[in-house]
Amino acid sequence: MDKINLSEKLSQFSEYWSPKTIAQLNQYDIMVVKVKDEFVWHKHDETDDFFLVLKGRLTIQLRDQDIHLEAGELFVVPRGVEHRPVAKEEVHLLLIEPTGTPNTGDKNTAVPRQSI
Repeated sequence: MDKINLSEKLSQFSEYWSPKTIAQLNQYDIMVVKVKDEFVWHKHDETDDFFLVLKGRLTIQLRDQDIHLEAGELFVVPRGVEHRPVAKEEVHLLLIEPTGTPNTGDKNTAVPRQSI
């Protein structure tokens, strides 16, 4: 049992849109990710989607509105709701998802899960 330093974990990689699992809680992955530019429109039919901004500014586009998040703010996209995260500059996020949840909502297009 070791403590986890989020900044240290984020310093271990540079690629965008590739979540890294840093811990597990029950059957949930706790992940950090760096994002920039636009992700794909997607939805998760089986689970809500949790975003906590650690650094930067993130916009979560929904089909009917945009949610603007600053560092220290979080938003939960309800299951089944189409959304697209967008970041004009690099943003660091903390994500919590059931283990095995594909980041695009589709196992065929998802980035393989990595632990650091």
